[in-house]
Amino acid sequence: MSKKPEDSGRKIDFATLGRILRTLKGFYPKLLPVTAFCICFSAIAAALPAVFVQRVTAIIEERFLSGNWEGARPVIISNLVLLVSMYALAIISSTLYGQLIAYMNQGFLKKLRVEMFEKMQNLPVAYFDRNRHGDVMSYYTNDIDAIRQLVSQALPTTLQAGMIVISVTAIMLYYSIWLMLIVMIGVLFMLMVSGRIGGGSSKYFIRQQKSVAVTEGFAQEMMNGQRVIKVFNHEKEAEKDFDKVNDNLFHDSFRAHAYANLLAPIIMNIGNILYVVVATVGGVLLITGAKNFSISGMAFGISVLIPFLNMTKQFTGNVNQVSQQLNSVVMGIAGAKRIFELIDAEPEVDDGYVTLVNAEIDEEGHITETDEHTGKWAWKHPHHDGTITYTELKGDVRMTDVDFSYIEGKQVLYDVSVFAEPGQKVAFVGATGAGKTTITNLINRFYDIEDGKIRYDGININKIKKSDLRRSLGLVLQETNLFTGTVMENIRYGRLEATDEECIAAAKLAGADDFITRLPDGYETELSNNGSNLSQGQRQLLAIARAAVADPPVMILDEATSSIDTRTEAIVQAGMDKLMENRTVFVIAHRLSTVKNSDVIMVLDHGRIIERGNHEKLIEEKGTYYKLYTGAFELE
Repeated sequence: MSKKPEDSGRKIDFATLGRILRTLKGFYPKLLPVTAFCICFSAIAAALPAVFVQRVTAIIEERFLSGNWEGARPVIISNLVLLVSMYALAIISSTLYGQLIAYMNQGFLKKLRVEMFEKMQNLPVAYFDRNRHGDVMSYYTNDIDAIRQLVSQALPTTLQAGMIVISVTAIMLYYSIWLMLIVMIGVLFMLMVSGRIGGGSSKYFIRQQKSVAVTEGFAQEMMNGQRVIKVFNHEKEAEKDFDKVNDNLFHDSFRAHAYANLLAPIIMNIGNILYVVVATVGGVLLITGAKNFSISGMAFGISVLIPFLNMTKQFTGNVNQVSQQLNSVVMGIAGAKRIFELIDAEPEVDDGYVTLVNAEIDEEGHITETDEHTGKWAWKHPHHDGTITYTELKGDVRMTDVDFSYIEGKQVLYDVSVFAEPGQKVAFVGATGAGKTTITNLINRFYDIEDGKIRYDGININKIKKSDLRRSLGLVLQETNLFTGTVMENIRYGRLEATDEECIAAAKLAGADDFITRLPDGYETELSNNGSNLSQGQRQLLAIARAAVADPPVMILDEATSSIDTRTEAIVQAGMDKLMENRTVFVIAHRLSTVKNSDVIMVLDHGRIIERGNHEKLIEEKGTYYKLYTGAFELE
């Protein structure tokens, strides 16, 4: 595994924190200020009891020394009533902000997830090539949970504790500057210790977050590959590989929590020592009768020392609260930064302006745009002068002198030219990595070419909107993806407005109707976990039916029948032949028997087309295709 970069974790990314708050305020422009006010009010209310305690203590001290208790009771009672009223308001305020935070936090996370998912749909395929699915999933689990703790707990607690500290500081200065200086010295020492230990803790908490993402990604990869693991008896090796990533997670988590668990008792005991020091110095001031320096100008006495000791405990306790939230703040910001990186990732660029429309075409070839599904399409091409032209979608696809690289400097295709006329069946043959699937990926514009041209019915595909381009292409892959839902819903995925009758007709065309009707609930049978309750061949038949219901003019079949046995293939092939009628079809196949009837067969080798022609022509030439067909060469 690659070594993780050192990250001190001691600095809070205030830019990201600011963006979190701006985003939260953007979602809740009125509720956020109200919540902040309630938090501040409850914090100030938590600090004010010291004032009431000082007043009551001062009255008792004065009347005790004078021996005159006349009129003391109403004053004490009025202060107690004010104190209870303040606590009641604080309870109301705390209850209100607690409910508001719960509402805003969950709403904030919901909107973030929506924004993330919408952005994910607009990312290029290359993004998912570079990032493992488990790592992407960690955005929705670890990082979202870190933000939840930040917004619901860390930030409100920090704001409340900070306001209490500020309020208590002002009251302390009002009563005694000497004792306040002692408290400040102790707090500075607490902050130094907190920064030292908390910095190390934050560093490892961030590492832990990254390690969790790696571990989840690895686990998901192993779950997806269970059949391969078992068939090659790779269980022990998989366990060893998992142990490595799990050990990294253990060490990062252990260090993070070891630091965190060390910080709280140290800060608490420093607070206890500070309490003793303040009590001792206060006692000395009382005994010696030293002059008290304070903003209030009042003399130093029991009425000042008692509330001061309570405020010292309150002060250090809230400083400890802030230090305890440091890790949650750092982790929440780290999680938000990762999520914002996803949201800010470059979306798939689409500069196309030519769109695909349903069309009615009369006998003279005049094209009229319509909203109804007629089975005929046209490219709607707006021009700079305001005019619009319509070109019938026939399925004429031409690649000319195309070069392409997935990674800069590592070229995959070299000067590739492919000409597929409407209704032609074009097959690509070659070893794995020869560039067959890459060609179909370029036709779909999953990737953009480096050099050359690709034209579709005479139109440069860069001018066609990607969604409309892809809508005109039916795609059946070797790796079938089915979604949670009924069989009918999975077939309708090809064209959402398709009727049940059209979906059933597509299933019959693909040869899937027979097995579907024998399922427990027929077309209403629920599928889950990528159709795990179906055989591989049945899943592939559904994928073919899904492409059939889309009724596209161009079909791309990438090893579409590779997972189907010979008997099932014979059933499917009849339907496939009907599906391919009057359509341009690109076929990638390892079974050369499936490409024999192709109009053009292209043999690729290391990104170059080395042979082209129909089956008979290539057999006569006795080149690479002939050797592959006769078994002299193997494709792999």
